[in-house]
Amino acid sequence: MNRTPSPEFNIISDWIGPGSRVLDLGCGDGSLLRHLWDTRQVTGYGLEIAHENILRCVENGVNVIQTDLDEGLEDFDADSFDYVIMTQTLQAVHYPDRLLEEMLRVGREGIVTFPNFAHWKLRLNLAFRGRMPVSRALPHTWYNTPNIHLCTVRDFEELCRDKGIRILERNVADEHYRPRPGPRLLPNLLGAVALYRFEKARE
Repeated sequence: MNRTPSPEFNIISDWIGPGSRVLDLGCGDGSLLRHLWDTRQVTGYGLEIAHENILRCVENGVNVIQTDLDEGLEDFDADSFDYVIMTQTLQAVHYPDRLLEEMLRVGREGIVTFPNFAHWKLRLNLAFRGRMPVSRALPHTWYNTPNIHLCTVRDFEELCRDKGIRILERNVADEHYRPRPGPRLLPNLLGAVALYRFEKARE
């Protein structure tokens, strides 16, 4: 698979230790796992529900298991992986709070990325047009979107506090995943996408 990796993949790759065991939730066509295999020599699996994406994973040489994330990760033992990753999928599952807990049951650390629904462009769109916003980070219209639990940077961090999850690293960027000064200073207002690395808080 010869394609230029996305900036999102490069950020995540920098957080992954070489030779790690990785589980990718909602892995799509397996591009991220393939990138991590190429750049970090990871081993692991992708979980995906869409049949067409599973075929692409196989074509890309990625180990994939067909499963519904809303059913949890009970097929995996505790501490089976170094990292459990979920990119642009948190907002599309029915029980994101439970899935975060499951991520840290089967993995030492978790990594998630999601669109920040509090971004100023989305706020203005809703305030002045009176319609559900569409953006590069949220490209679907209200009636065909897979997103059912849109959240903000502040929402996610509050959920982590409630669940005893310790945030290790945060990267809030613009729609092109560029680390601009604005999103760093006012992440909930000026950040279009958010990336987090986290672990279970030590007692």
